[in-house]
Amino acid sequence: MKSCNEEGFCGTVISHVMMPYHANPAGNVNGGVIMQLIDDAAFVIAGRYARTNVVTASIERIDFHRPVHVGDLLTLKGCLNMTNHSSMEIGVRVEGEEFKNGTIVHIASAYLNFVSVDENGRPIPVKPYEAVGEDRGRRYQEAMQRREDRRQR
Repeated sequence: MKSCNEEGFCGTVISHVMMPYHANPAGNVNGGVIMQLIDDAAFVIAGRYARTNVVTASIERIDFHRPVHVGDLLTLKGCLNMTNHSSMEIGVRVEGEEFKNGTIVHIASAYLNFVSVDENGRPIPVKPYEAVGEDRGRRYQEAMQRREDRRQR
């Protein structure tokens, strides 16, 4: 099984209907629920790419733009941005869709770093990711800049 498709896309799309148990009393979905779904989507991408156990090493940032309500369809679109030795950066975009009218809005964006680990929890190498194409190349360069910024902090 390939970890990327024929076009080199290493990602996933996952959708969830937001239910009352995801929300606070006002009917807004809790940010922690969205964060968990983001981590789950990124885990799928990192695990598929590495074909090893992977762990969340850090969440670079999460920006929430709009609330999500009970009954909305939440869609998480994620992709691999870059690899470095044993680590991988995954970007996830969250969109919300109102079922009643089909309006889709950008809810949140996040960057997560995962590490490929062996059965003892020690980092192990992942194959280098080749960012082919303009969009993938841009995401790769932006990920490298975030990595450099982290190193300097």
